[in-house]
Amino acid sequence: MRRLAALAIALLAGAVGVARAETIEEFYRRTPFSMYVGSGAGGGFDEIGRVFAPHFGRHMPGSPAVIIKNMPGAGGLLNVNFMYNSAPRDGSAFAAPFNTVFMLPLFGDPGAKFDPRKFTWIGSLDKQTGTCVVWHTSAARTLDDARKREIVVGATGTNSTPAIFSNVLNTLLQTKLKVISGYSTNEVRFALERGETEGICGMAWQTYKAITPGWVAEGKIRPIAQLGLTQNKDLPDVPMALNMLSNAADRQVFELTVLPQEFGRPFIAPPDIPADRAAAMKKAFAETLVDPAFLADAAKIRLSLDPMTGEEIKTLLDRAYAAPKEVVDRAARFSVVN
Repeated sequence: MRRLAALAIALLAGAVGVARAETIEEFYRRTPFSMYVGSGAGGGFDEIGRVFAPHFGRHMPGSPAVIIKNMPGAGGLLNVNFMYNSAPRDGSAFAAPFNTVFMLPLFGDPGAKFDPRKFTWIGSLDKQTGTCVVWHTSAARTLDDARKREIVVGATGTNSTPAIFSNVLNTLLQTKLKVISGYSTNEVRFALERGETEGICGMAWQTYKAITPGWVAEGKIRPIAQLGLTQNKDLPDVPMALNMLSNAADRQVFELTVLPQEFGRPFIAPPDIPADRAAAMKKAFAETLVDPAFLADAAKIRLSLDPMTGEEIKTLLDRAYAAPKEVVDRAARFSVVN
């Protein structure tokens, strides 16, 4: 019996040793690699993710194929909650999430079941420039027109960027934007074409260029305000909402609300994945950004690139989560639906 027990222990130890000796390349050769997209099929995050994923997979050890899984819901919260609480932590899953959801724990949203600072941050492809646009048939020419009369704007979830930014403008600049939420990713644009809504306030200009380039080229949409921290070079004549705020406290609230646009197209993996696999993801991300094949595909969808490393994103989040309580409390009113 003792010899059998000793043999069993030896075999178990040998099996553990083999498992531990598995290389990253061996792991990714045998393990499906899944990318969870926080939007429905057809949206900007989805299309960009589908262009990025195969090139990223080629630069990973073992060159795994990337299986894309759309996981829309709750303005992107469903996707990020899943990545934090349920996704495997072995390095086989990563996500293309909405950037704005990472502020919700700071704002006390009870639906946000994660700490964004604990994710494995891979990097971001580009910044975003949130815009407030109206359809070309609208009589509105400036944001000031939205202060004078009600303008119906579309959104997906109540915590989606268009809903949040519309609330910000209504409160800080006294606009009269009436938000109709509940549209799917595609329907929010179709509703604008059909005349159900008059505008969208919060969708990134980069998304319009990638998904509806005809709208941009033919002047189907009219930007009336930029909702970021810096002027977009494509929109030199479109005023920035930030510059319309004279009150210093209001400016702080606005800056905190729009800060996630700085890491506009992020990729994350769950917390606590093996360090060598996390390092491989970050290396593959950096290599993809200079891959001529990826750059050619990115150009086809008019994807601008202004990348940020995972460490730089983490620094921005640390800055945001250190904001004064009074600023956080005010910003939370725009983003959290009780």
